[in-house]
Amino acid sequence: MNPPDAEAWSEDGNGARQRIRVDNGFGYGVIGADLHVFADRGPVYLLTEHRPPPVDLDRAWLTTQPSRLLNARYQIVDFTGRNRERAELAAWRDGGGPRVSAMWLHGTGGQGKSRLAAEFAADSTTAGWKVVTATHGPGAVLPQPGSQDLRLNGATGLLLIVDYADRWPVSHLTWLFSNKLLDGTVPTRLLLLARSTSQWPAVRAALEDLTAETGDLELAPLDAEPDRGARTAMFTRARDCFAACYGLAEPTVVGPPDDLHRPDFGLVLAVHMAALVAIDAHTRGQRPPKGMAGLSAYLLNRERKHWAQLWENRLEGLEFGTPPSEMNRVVFTAALTGATTHANGKVTLTRLGMERPERLLTDHAACYPSSEPGAVLEPLYPDRLAEDFLALSLPGHHITAYPAAPWAETTADELSARHEDDTSRGHVARAVTFLASAAAPHRWPHVAHHLERILRADPALAVAAGSTALSTVAELDIGPAVMEAVEAHFPRFGQADLDVGIAAFTERLTAYRLSTTDAPSERARLYQDLGFRLSRAGRREDAVAVTQEAVRTFRRAAAADAAAYEPGLAMALVNLSECAFRVGSSKESRQAAEEAAKLFRRLAASDPAAYEPGLAMSLSHLGQGLSDSRRTEEALASTERAVGIFWRLAASHPSAYEPGLAMALANLGVLSWRLRRWSDGLVATERAVEIIRRWVTSAPSTDESDLARSLALDESVLALSLGNLAVLLWGARRRTEAISALQEAVGISRRLAAVNPEAHEPSLAQLTTNLGIYLSRVRRWKAALAAAEEAAEICGRLSAVDPARYEAALARSLQVSALARLGDSQDLRPAQRAADQAVGIYRRLAAERPSEFHNAWEEALETQKAVHDALAGLPIKINIRWTVEEHWSTLLNQDEVWQDAQDRRIRLDEMDPTYCTNVLNFILRQADGIVQMLLNGLIVVPESLGWKEGDDAVSWLERQPLVTALRRRSAGERARAELCHCGYRIQPDWSHEYCYPGIIVD
Repeated sequence: MNPPDAEAWSEDGNGARQRIRVDNGFGYGVIGADLHVFADRGPVYLLTEHRPPPVDLDRAWLTTQPSRLLNARYQIVDFTGRNRERAELAAWRDGGGPRVSAMWLHGTGGQGKSRLAAEFAADSTTAGWKVVTATHGPGAVLPQPGSQDLRLNGATGLLLIVDYADRWPVSHLTWLFSNKLLDGTVPTRLLLLARSTSQWPAVRAALEDLTAETGDLELAPLDAEPDRGARTAMFTRARDCFAACYGLAEPTVVGPPDDLHRPDFGLVLAVHMAALVAIDAHTRGQRPPKGMAGLSAYLLNRERKHWAQLWENRLEGLEFGTPPSEMNRVVFTAALTGATTHANGKVTLTRLGMERPERLLTDHAACYPSSEPGAVLEPLYPDRLAEDFLALSLPGHHITAYPAAPWAETTADELSARHEDDTSRGHVARAVTFLASAAAPHRWPHVAHHLERILRADPALAVAAGSTALSTVAELDIGPAVMEAVEAHFPRFGQADLDVGIAAFTERLTAYRLSTTDAPSERARLYQDLGFRLSRAGRREDAVAVTQEAVRTFRRAAAADAAAYEPGLAMALVNLSECAFRVGSSKESRQAAEEAAKLFRRLAASDPAAYEPGLAMSLSHLGQGLSDSRRTEEALASTERAVGIFWRLAASHPSAYEPGLAMALANLGVLSWRLRRWSDGLVATERAVEIIRRWVTSAPSTDESDLARSLALDESVLALSLGNLAVLLWGARRRTEAISALQEAVGISRRLAAVNPEAHEPSLAQLTTNLGIYLSRVRRWKAALAAAEEAAEICGRLSAVDPARYEAALARSLQVSALARLGDSQDLRPAQRAADQAVGIYRRLAAERPSEFHNAWEEALETQKAVHDALAGLPIKINIRWTVEEHWSTLLNQDEVWQDAQDRRIRLDEMDPTYCTNVLNFILRQADGIVQMLLNGLIVVPESLGWKEGDDAVSWLERQPLVTALRRRSAGERARAELCHCGYRIQPDWSHEYCYPGIIVD
């Protein structure tokens, strides 16, 4: 970013001084906050102190262009109504709970969000809060040169207001949320204004970095009964305020319109427009029009009348040189571009072929002055009126009071076009968004045809405009040919920040395509493609449903022609197995994989080159399903065969088959862990992570087959594999590496959840819970608390929707949160609440499934007791229980060391026999609990642990290498016999890892 040939200074009474020197461009700085800047586009966003509305505005200046009276910046109408919402906002601001809290204030355009936010800002300033506004930066106009002093200086709290939050890219909001402005100690509130909630889940996920409390508040339509409700009162208040501006002494002569009860007037803006038009028309001796379209046309014609008056006044010496026809086009341009810099404004008008751009910009600024010095092309406000202006300017409507402009089509085309010089980057997304909003159902359907024409010329424009624009366009009446052209630019393998919009678009397009074909293969392919897109978007149950339909379609066709349709059926079954696995339907996943493997095995027998990859993939999925059913040995056998096939294929064609090998190795690592083959699991998982990391950072695959898409590796797979690797590293006592791997996994998952929470939040919750557990075990309490609180916030929301699936995870994260607060000696009241809630959940789950949850309930009870004792003034005592991966699984399976309560490892041969006896008795006393912990933690059946007929927990433990060695040491013998259980001498270069007492060696 290059500043002007000037220097700007900022200094206050406390001696804070900032010098901004620039040589070419514009200078902008902040004190007490961060400044995030694009290298080529200036600030990502702008932070400014909230400014009160201007006072002593010239009434004549306001009434010559009545739209100025509707601008929320001037606050002409006394605030009225919305008492419930104002009270909720005040309670949110002043309430307890987390230091940082965010509120998503949403409502359709014209509902009064900006005005309510301004009123709340004024109330907050009066209450001693520092109020700051954030404006999206790329293409925005910088404030006047100098610094914004954003230091809190004793403020009660910080209120940050973000307008148009649903139009910010989530990544840019994430940068805003990381600003050090939000890192203070005072209560901090983020008020985000938006038209809809479509982006809220993604933004809410981004806020979890702050461990922020989140909520949303909808501005509902006004009461539909004008005589008894809010509409008449709001009309009356607005009428009286407007009448004062017009100098009308008796406003009561102007009554509300007869159609105030209609749905169109459910918006605050609509009621204000009705009041303004009624007063303006009365002062001019005219009858006000009816309906929203008529009101908009009336106000826009008043704008044109003002332009004409200024043009005529040039004859009297007024410095104004733009005829109304040219001003009309400049205002249209500003509605699509939004305010911009003088240089960009000049380029934009020149590109449109408009002569004298300097004169046009100067005259436009006289009609529509910018809120920021130096800015040009300030758009018409409010936004909804600007959208109406665009619609009325474009041909195709039937409002005779406002004829369309002949240049509107070509101007919209040009302003929606992308240019290599980058001057269009800031406004192209706005242009598509405003046109799509104007074309929304029940507004201006003819605008959809203009947008369709624009997308026909540049279909990729819809993708470049982002996920929200794609979702909006999908709702419009746009022809299938254009939608298919847009679809051609979708990333074949998906893209996290586009997946939600792509799924909505694909759903609409699939419905059309299904209506045009009866071909089984084509219909099944459409269902498969839609299932993939829905799964990427996190709509997993919907993905299962449409993939089931693909399987049914192929199955019916294969019954009549197996040779033609069985390959498609096999691939659809593989996809169904994966979709079902993701929603927890293990049985359906396993059955689909079994059938797919059977089909691919038969097909591969005659054509291995074509079908062996599908066989390997189905075997890998089958391993997942069998493992979830605790058929671990069968799962291992299936997965090992999948690894073998992919390994052989990848040796000659790595670009095609390494992704499949990585997935199969990742599954093999999990299964090896469950069978306590720790070193095998670690090797497989490290290899999987290495391959996945390489593929995630490489160029996308050019293979567009269904198999390639099913094998596609992305960051979500990397995060999952890193999480598995962390468990194995922890068990190997490589704790620093384990925490690093888990932190990387959390960072990736957090980033993915920020743009698509529905798809990635469940994984993020699991990873952050595990991170909290591991950080607690190394007593990094603050970091553990942050991770656990984030997990608890996510799990709380997920369990509210699906308690059966997420309540146990919620209880675990709450228990870890309480433990971390206890360890960090923080305020223990939140710890008490978390511990009590965890105990309550686990008590109920243990009553229903005691073998699965009894140990977890006992651990939660221990944490609860420790918290209550600490609150009673007793010394803080933290009891960290041993875990499957850290202790029993690895410890029992070796015969060299013992790990004591202080986490010290001692060689068995160096331990006193009496101490060995005590340790042995310690283990055998809790035999039942140890075995149950292993079965639940490793998700296996007893036979997978080597359980024999007639075994109980003690007899099984007696055969484990550690217990055998402890018994030898108790008798004064060496821990390890000279001969192994297999009968061979123990030597350093021989592996006896899988030998056990009673083994039979052929």
